[in-house]
This record gives sequence, C-alpha cells and structure tokens, in this order.
Amino acid sequence: MRPTPSIKDFTAEEDLLGFFGPDSVTWRIHSDPAFSVGGIRALLLQALHPIAMDGVHQFSVGFTTDPWARLTRTAEYVATLSYGTRRDALRVVRRVRGLHRDKSAVEETTGRRYNVDDADLLLWVHNCEVDSLLSTARRAGVPLTDAEADRYVAEQVTAAVLIGAEESEVPRSVAELAAYFDGVRSRLAVTPAARAASRFVLLPPMPGWVQLLTPARPAWSTLASLGAATLPRWARRLYGLPGFGLTDTAATAGLKAFRQTALAVPARVRETPIVRAARIRVAGAERLTA
Repeated sequence: MRPTPSIKDFTAEEDLLGFFGPDSVTWRIHSDPAFSVGGIRALLLQALHPIAMDGVHQFSVGFTTDPWARLTRTAEYVATLSYGTRRDALRVVRRVRGLHRDKSAVEETTGRRYNVDDADLLLWVHNCEVDSLLSTARRAGVPLTDAEADRYVAEQVTAAVLIGAEESEVPRSVAELAAYFDGVRSRLAVTPAARAASRFVLLPPMPGWVQLLTPARPAWSTLASLGAATLPRWARRLYGLPGFGLTDTAATAGLKAFRQTALAVPARVRETPIVRAARIRVAGAERLTA
C-alpha cells in the first residue's frame, strides 16, 4: 500500500488551500445541502458488499454501542479531507489508516479472508461515496455540467489514494465509475450484517427525550427515506425496496424540495464550522497574495 504523503511534500500555499481548494467541484458538492442525503445513500450502498460490510461489523469502533459517534467521526473525516489544510487532512488520514491496520477476518458467506485495508475494499467504499454524493447533487438541482461531473470524479482520486486505494484502479470519469459498478454488482448481497446496518441507518436508536422533545426523529426520517429512495434501482431491489421508475421521479422531486428548503437557511447557519473556517482561511490567504 502506498505510504501517506508527508506535509514536507507540499508548499505553505498548497497546505493552506488543502487538497481541493475553492475552485474545485468538490467544494461545491460537499457544501451543498444534498450532501447529507448523499452520505446516507453511500452508507446503504456500501453495506451491500459482503466483505466491506463484515469489516465494519467486526471492527468499526462504536458501530453497535455508539452509532451516532461513528457517524459524526465519518462526517468530520470527509469534511476535513475536503476543506481542511493539507496538514489537517493528513492527520485524519493517518488516524483512519491506523485504525485499519492489522485487522483481518473471514467473511462467513463468502469464506474470504480479508484485511480491512485491502485495496479493493477501500476502492468500494470510495466509489460508493463518490457515486452517491455526485448522484444526489445532480438530482437535487446542483448546477453541474457533464464536464464538471467528470472533474469531480477525477478530483476524488486524491481522496482514494490518500486512504490507500491503488491509483490505477480508481475511476476518473462518470463513465468509468458506472463501469465499475457494472463489474461488481454480481458480488453484492444483503447479508445479515448489511440488514442490521440498513435498519440502523433508516431507524437509528435515539434517547427517548430526543425523540419527544426535538425534531431529530422526523428530520432523520426524511433524510434516510430520501437516501434509500435515491439508491440505484438494482440496489433497492436487493434491499427489497420499490424499484420502479415512479419511485425515481418522486425521489428526485423530494430531493429538490429538500434542497430548496435547506438553501433558505442562511449559509452561516447551514454550513459546518469546518466549511466556514476554510472559506475564511482561503479568503485571508488571497488578500495576502493580492
């Protein structure tokens, strides 16, 4: 596996801009309200790979005992990689790669012995994320040309390589990404671990006071329903969910309505602290170099 780069490999300006920067398609997609739905879609899609799902089930810290903490850590990882300085991004990459290291098991339904950091498993997780975030963004109404969609897939090669995927295997265009899923579909299945994971995503445990005194349950139900409804038809069929064209039309309409409602909230409230800090940091750097 390729070693993680060192901060010594980058200039101070590159460090400040991060791995993507304000002119990237990554910044546009990952700061849009549709990102939250795309993240849920990615989790449901990732669970369909028996080996990758077994790794999560066996080794993911807090998967069954503190699922909200795990989701928060995952979201923070993606946000830091997307918007942090290169120093910050490399810090979280090393932490995650350290968690993956020296963990192996045998997946019961396939009999395959695997390491959590096997390149093909890292590639699966990466491609599910990229496909989900791009797909939901476009269906939600984020203005993206075909060329910009390809550019996003190409930009995300950096994220895949940093976490340990083989660069030569990572899709660089929408067409290559679609071809990857066509090639892997025959190996996908809903295992007991996947079924348990999907139940958690669609109906996560919440303290009673949270359900009664906050809008967390209905808010999450909306996001989770959209995440499931926007899965590819073949994935919905594996889960036993509706797979007809009308579902796609309704899901797209619901996704657009959700995004428009979220965009009505001021950006200073809607955007995460990591995104706001990145915009301030880059603006300050641009003033210094102007």
